[in-house]
Amino acid sequence: MMYTVPDIESLMLIPAEQRKQGAAVWVGGYYKEGDPGAKMMRWDGKSTAADNGGTVHAPVDGGIGRWIMVHNGVGDYRHFGIFDADRPADEALEAWLADPSVYRVEASSDLRFNKRHRFHRSHIELDFNGFSVYTDGIEEGPPNDPFAAVFQFRGRPSGEEQTVILTEDAAEMSEVYEVEDSSVFAIGEWWTAQVSNAEGGGSTERELDKLIMVTEIMDAKHVRFNYKNGWLIRKGRSITYRRIAPVVRAHVKNMVFHGAGVTDMTGSHPLVYEYAVECNVSAIEAFRTFWPVIMRRHCTHFVTERCRLTNPTEVVIGGTGYMTQQIYCLYGHVRDCHTSNARHLNDFTGSAYCQVENCHGDGDEHGTFVTHGQYEHDLVFTGNSGLLSFGNSGPIWGESAKRITVKKHVGSRFISFRKVTDITLEDVHIFEQKGIPDSGSIWVNTDGVHMKNCTAENTLAFFQAVSSSGRPNVVENCTFKLVKGRSLNREPVLQDIFFHNCDFHGLDDLRWSAAGGLYFRDCRLYGAQDAEPIRMEGSVFSFQGGRMEDTGISLCGALNQRVELRSGACIRGTNRGKCFFTTEKESGHVEWRLSDIVSQAADAETSHFRLTTGHGEYTASGSTFEGGSFIVTEDYFRDGYMLHHGNVERAVNRSGLPSENDSVKHRQGNLILR
Repeated sequence: MMYTVPDIESLMLIPAEQRKQGAAVWVGGYYKEGDPGAKMMRWDGKSTAADNGGTVHAPVDGGIGRWIMVHNGVGDYRHFGIFDADRPADEALEAWLADPSVYRVEASSDLRFNKRHRFHRSHIELDFNGFSVYTDGIEEGPPNDPFAAVFQFRGRPSGEEQTVILTEDAAEMSEVYEVEDSSVFAIGEWWTAQVSNAEGGGSTERELDKLIMVTEIMDAKHVRFNYKNGWLIRKGRSITYRRIAPVVRAHVKNMVFHGAGVTDMTGSHPLVYEYAVECNVSAIEAFRTFWPVIMRRHCTHFVTERCRLTNPTEVVIGGTGYMTQQIYCLYGHVRDCHTSNARHLNDFTGSAYCQVENCHGDGDEHGTFVTHGQYEHDLVFTGNSGLLSFGNSGPIWGESAKRITVKKHVGSRFISFRKVTDITLEDVHIFEQKGIPDSGSIWVNTDGVHMKNCTAENTLAFFQAVSSSGRPNVVENCTFKLVKGRSLNREPVLQDIFFHNCDFHGLDDLRWSAAGGLYFRDCRLYGAQDAEPIRMEGSVFSFQGGRMEDTGISLCGALNQRVELRSGACIRGTNRGKCFFTTEKESGHVEWRLSDIVSQAADAETSHFRLTTGHGEYTASGSTFEGGSFIVTEDYFRDGYMLHHGNVERAVNRSGLPSENDSVKHRQGNLILR
């Protein structure tokens, strides 16, 4: 028999003689019949569960037995009498998630939460259906704790732990790890693997700290995990393994979140995942948050999509005002997200094999996309916009990252000048933006950097904090505008850089004060008639094909140098120094190698080359010189030679050439036209 009552008060007043085991009662409303809280209840005469105001109701006369809600696994806050944000929904949420048969909890109205909830539930979905969540009056969180979110899904260590001191190197790109005793591990289990700190390194500097799954027991001392290690770890260091019971497939979506409070303890943010696998987030729109909207640590195989953060409360203190931060995470995908006036849209710390796609930030002077430099590797950014900064959070983390790829990006600044190895930039365009220091600039570490089809409106600067890459530094099909008097390198650079089909504008007293060589092929360098030439200290300046216009090279290196001009290169115009190629001071031995070039001086005062200080050797053949002059001191080739042969000279003043002798030849074999 099924009874019908109008409301919850009536349900709880049903007399004992009508409360038969399994009896069903239709409740017509929560407060009154017809309101949204209608539900089906059944009687369990053996239950002593606490009355939670929604799924469990106790009769008013007490005793054993409870009215238990009948549901299909989908929870609704209305069944707890919550129809709007006036009444806190904390107890309702906890009740639904305490029921293992519930797989989804839906909101049917705006909600308010006054507590910070920590769950260990798996296989659950919180769907807010586009309604707002308010947190005014929420309890204070612990000081400086970005993990004290309103909704926390956190797995737990199981207590099993093992530490091994490596007897062999843990090779880069190997998924087989040395362990102390492989019998402790089982296929399908999740463990964290954390390497000891490097000797002399930062306090949180570790190449390995990940949540990974056992896929094969290799032998008594080796286990295969689902992660290819991104960094070489030398023998003698230790790896500690801890078994984890992760949260699995706990998803949150369709929420509009309104933060409250303005400090680390009173501020609120929606979501935290820790030790979580395949936990996805979609369509969270957040306002006035303090810590990251979505905070992840030791997570793997996840998607964060269609989320937005607008005007967080705090953006200056580290860790605040983020849309999402991932610490020690793997295999994540962040896509279709947006921030306005935030600190970071996306932060990867110690993470690998993740992607960011079609994400955009405005008001981005604090950096839309960042990594801390705790040995991140194999990250891909595609089709995004905003300021980028990789590996630049300081030596405490290690300042290291490897194999980061950025494609089809626009932003106000690009920074990756610390120990960032094998970075690739393709179709990256950096624009100068008023109010952002050094905007329009690209700063990169010269360690296997590849740039293709990129532009920078202000500055291009090379650093060298580390040199471990096996690939050359190549820049191709790019356009850069440079600032007067700036150095192309900001610290000593030992590696060579190769430029292919690139344009450089605004050259005026550009400097290369590093030992590494510069190699240009089919490039175009533009200065101005009143601009200073390029001051070159590097070992090699090589220019093949292409064009140099209203600029030149002034060698000022202390060591031996070589200048190569060949393969149809065209040098024309003039500059403030009235010379295309010269030596600035007494320096090392200089080799001048000119072949198949065209050098066109704009006026009689401009020299093709002026060699008046230092010493060296010179060969030129198959080239054409027009206008201007040659100037060389008598003793410049005192320990070298000059061979100027097979060239065409048109209206060139050659009175400044030294006298010929056995090692100096510059008249015969040339076509000299007046």
